[in-house]
Amino acid sequence: MIWLRTAFLAIAWAIVSLIVHMSMGAPWGYVVMIGALTIILLWRAVRMQRVAQWARQPESTPPLSVGRWDDILAPLYRYTRAQSREIEAGREAMKSMLAAAQALPDGAVTLNADLQIDWANRMAQEHLGVRLPADRGHNILNLVRSPEFSAYAHQTEWPEPILVRVTRGHHDHLLMMQLTAYARDHRLLVTRDVTQIEKLETTRRDFVANVSHELRTPLTVLAGFLETLRDMPEEALSDEQREQYMALMTEQALRMQSIVADLLTLSTLESSPSAEPQRVRMNLLIEAARQQSEALSAGRHVFTWDIDPDLDVLGAEPEISSAVANLLTNAVRYTPDGGAIAVRWTREGNGARYAVKDSGIGIASRHIPRLTERFYRVDRGRSRAVGGTGLGLAITKHIAMRHDAELDIQSEVGKGSTFSLVFPPERLAETESPL
Repeated sequence: MIWLRTAFLAIAWAIVSLIVHMSMGAPWGYVVMIGALTIILLWRAVRMQRVAQWARQPESTPPLSVGRWDDILAPLYRYTRAQSREIEAGREAMKSMLAAAQALPDGAVTLNADLQIDWANRMAQEHLGVRLPADRGHNILNLVRSPEFSAYAHQTEWPEPILVRVTRGHHDHLLMMQLTAYARDHRLLVTRDVTQIEKLETTRRDFVANVSHELRTPLTVLAGFLETLRDMPEEALSDEQREQYMALMTEQALRMQSIVADLLTLSTLESSPSAEPQRVRMNLLIEAARQQSEALSAGRHVFTWDIDPDLDVLGAEPEISSAVANLLTNAVRYTPDGGAIAVRWTREGNGARYAVKDSGIGIASRHIPRLTERFYRVDRGRSRAVGGTGLGLAITKHIAMRHDAELDIQSEVGKGSTFSLVFPPERLAETESPL
């Protein structure tokens, strides 16, 4: 123990002084005793100074050979090192948790009991417009100005989330928000953008309604004619009328068959993996589509063709053939008699473009983003009159996506439209060298 060593040292010097006093006289004993005490004090002062310097930076290595202080500094240094390691581990864990919170796909905002913002992750800043540190300490209700959310936030419990529509920039977004209590009088606000889910749900409802509507019309016609034929005496209808009824029923049955076939095609495109790419001779596909479109036109339109015979792509021939024919057929159906249809298949930059340009009625810009939706029609009456199913462009878009291509639509009311399939360089087949 330190005090025992100190007492032993004092006793030892006292004995030495006593011996000197007895052998050399009184003054020398006192001189030895005072000198010894002075040296001890000075030496200990030096050691104390070294300890004081270390105490200013306790994380550094303690000084060596500081006498009795060694017994104090060694455990103190070990404790300091252990505490430093724990603090560093806690700091790293905190950094890791903050990084994980920043990486969350949902927004997270921590609030105090007064709903003032403490912290927010990156997604919450995107959802709610929170800007740290500027918004720290501000009330969340100043950012989310919604009466529904205000009433929700002032509840004592939040068993269910709430849907809140917010505006960011020029777009509306639907956010699902959930408040949760944690720690002592703190709140965690979690936000999730469900705008796309809402759009998908709306699209699903519209699709079901549209399918029902599209199939109901031909079914009604068929049922009506069948009921007429069943209830009327055979001699009540002339052969000409009976033939007319049969033709109309056949037309409606074929219409339903086309709708079902296109729905099955869409389902196959969405659910099946892409086939192994093969070389597709585009000039042959376009030639086949040319014969079909000119037969459908029956001389009512003027066609011009600009086809590169050596430009081929890699992909699934049946799918590309369907996309090529769809764009040509639409041009024929929606271009008035006497109109012009120009078809081009040429290189564009490092890629290639298949473009069908018509001089038809054109399409308003507000309709263009929705043209590839299933059963979406700019003019329902005209679409049914020309015999379309409303699925052709949806099928074409899926085919384009499966071939890394883009369906580009340019149109202006009264000036016609241009529908294009733009293929990237990696989808072009190498030119075959002549033998």
